[in-house]
This record gives sequence, structure tokens and C-alpha cells, in this order.
Amino acid sequence: MEVSGRVEERWSADPSALSAIQRFLSWEAAGGLTLVAAAAAAIVWANSPLADLYEAVLTTPAAVQLGGFQIAKPLLLWINDGLMAIFFLLVGLEIKRELLEGELARPGAIALPGIAAGFAMALPAAIYLAFNRTGPDAMGWAIPTATDIAFALGVLALLGTRAPNSLKVFLLALAIIDDLGAIVVIALFYTTDLSTESLVLSGAAIVLLIVLNLAGCARVAAYILVGVFLWICVLKSGVHATLAGVALGFAVPLRGVDKGQEAPLHRLEHGLHPWVAFGILPVFALANSGISLTGMSPTSLLLPLPLGIALGLFAGKQLGAVAATWLSVRLGFSALPEGASWLQMYGVCVLTGVGFTMSLFIGTLAFADEGQVSAVRLGVLTGSLASAVLGYVVLYVADARGPKTSQAT
Repeated sequence: MEVSGRVEERWSADPSALSAIQRFLSWEAAGGLTLVAAAAAAIVWANSPLADLYEAVLTTPAAVQLGGFQIAKPLLLWINDGLMAIFFLLVGLEIKRELLEGELARPGAIALPGIAAGFAMALPAAIYLAFNRTGPDAMGWAIPTATDIAFALGVLALLGTRAPNSLKVFLLALAIIDDLGAIVVIALFYTTDLSTESLVLSGAAIVLLIVLNLAGCARVAAYILVGVFLWICVLKSGVHATLAGVALGFAVPLRGVDKGQEAPLHRLEHGLHPWVAFGILPVFALANSGISLTGMSPTSLLLPLPLGIALGLFAGKQLGAVAATWLSVRLGFSALPEGASWLQMYGVCVLTGVGFTMSLFIGTLAFADEGQVSAVRLGVLTGSLASAVLGYVVLYVADARGPKTSQAT
């Protein structure tokens, strides 16, 4: 991690050099590029002479056992249920920080990205259901509703100063609200048969986390220990295990015991960022993006499942976000981000269609059939790539056009 080490040294030497939001954007942008590389590597691997090895690695059984208690899963599910719980822990930390002291804590700051996120989740779901309203494929309605923070910000980072920082903050806020919506969707719609005993134990663990917070406990290790127990209980309960990470993130204190002491949330968030951005998410992308192109043709994308996902991401996300933004500004609920033109705003709204990580993850919850999973990957990769390319082009052209008309209506 030489690169991240240099960045961290820069921060330590001059803490004022980058604000919290800039540090966050730096991690997410660089991580987004790593994510793209991992996805490309997965596709190449899955279509190479070593394709059988790709499948063999992902289906390798792994188990943890203590007496009669055992957790046994193939490697793919350890990644999706275990490593992704750490990703969702970071999501929980980020949401809490943004709501209490970040960009979303400012009065009125949540209005524009919040409304845009709502429209940008509803319209893609409607488009998907227009193609898959009945049958088993209908369960995938939430797949195109997601926005990938790292991937989208990675594309935005390629533009450098061509995109005003206010647009980056808007995209970040929208994606975080989007993630919160995805968490609610997963909790409500993607659960299996519930175990009452495990749910009771999960509730007890959450109560213990709350007690630790209210008691002023600042030891991150104590929260992690309870969090591991919570993850095991949630895993066995039928609710998706990654939600344990969110609950843990919300419980970690945003204050230190002594004045001037770094808050446990800040410490944990700062420590997790490089591991998630450059480790966990690329591993997830490598494990879930390997779509075999054998037997596929351009017409494969016209099947209802991949077409609904691709159009939901590419058309639904941008149209929903743009419509919500236009209405909010037109009706006086909010203003465009400072220094941004309408064309630049449209470009950022297009980038919300980069679903990738979250879309692939929801796809793993919605479907188990290999044919459906392959169709999900095809739709997600197509819609996300098209959104990334068009968003970049629009923003590049918008900057080249010169003077901004940020408050035009």
C-alpha cells in the first residue's frame, strides 16, 4: 500500500491540507479505478483458458467450527456475506458522520440530493418491472436502483478540476442516501426464513452496542467484539448478514472521551477506508464480475432481465435524478450546486447510473440460478459502463463550453 502510505503521510504532516470531505473523495476516487481494474480482470479470467480455475476458486468450501457450532460456506459467500459486512460497516459509519457533522448535517443540504435519490431509485425500479413484472425475475426490481460511490467518483476524478467540487459533494450525498435506501430495501425484501432465536440474540447484541455508546465507551475493540457476535447471529437469523455491519457502524461513537481526542468513528472510518477501497471492493468485483461470454451475442442484452437492469441504470437513474433536480430548482426547494451549469448537472446525474458494486450485490441476494446471475452481471456491467462513459463525455464537453450558467432555469 505504498500509494496510500504516501497519502496518509501527507495528511499527518499537514492535517489542514485536505478536509474530511476531500480525504473521503480521494479514497473513493482511487478505489473506483481499482474497482474497474478488478472487474476487467474478472471478465478476462472468466473467458480465458483458466475459466475453470475461476469457478473452482469461488466454489472452494471453507468452514469455521467451534464444537458443534459451524459456519460453512463456499468462498464466494464468505466474500459476499463476510467481507461485504465490513464494507457495510464503513457505509454505516459514513452515513452517521455525514448526517451528524458532514455535508448532510447542514440545514437544507439534504434536500436536493435526497429528492434526486428518491426519484433515481423509483424510476429504475419501474423500468425494470416494465420488462419483468411477473415470474421469478420480478425479484430483481431493486438491482438497478443503486449507485456505486467508488466507481462513480472514480469517473468524476478523471476530470480533475473540470468538475466543480460542489458536484462531487452532490454526487457523494446522493450516493450515500442511495446506499441508505438500499439498506432498507435489503432488510425488507431480501430476507429468508427467519430464526426467532437468532433474531433475539441479534437484538440483545444491538442493545449491548447501544449501552456501550451511552456509557461513553471509546474502545473500538469492544464494539468490534460485539459486532462479530452480532454478525454471526444475523447470519443465522435469515436477515442478510451485511446489515450487522450497518448496525455496528451506527453504534460507534462520534465523540471522544476526552476533549481533543479523536472520535472512535473517525478512527475506525479512517482505518477501514484503504482496506475497503483497495482490498474488499476489488475482491468483491473480482468474484462477482466474471461473466462468461460463451454463447452470448448482442441479442443476449435484449432479454428482459439484462435489458431491464441496463435500461434501469442507464436511462432510469439519470432521468429520475434530472427530473427531480429540475423540479426542485424550478419550484424553489433548492438551488443548483455552486458553480455548476445545467449541462454539468446532467452529466453527474448520468453518473448515478453507475450501479456496479451495490447492483451486483443486490443481484446475488435476488437470484441463485446461474443463468439469472449471468444475466444480472451482463445488465449491470452494460448499464454501468454506458453511464460512466456518457457521464464523463457530458462533463468534459460541459467544461469545454466555457462560462457557466449555474442558476439558469
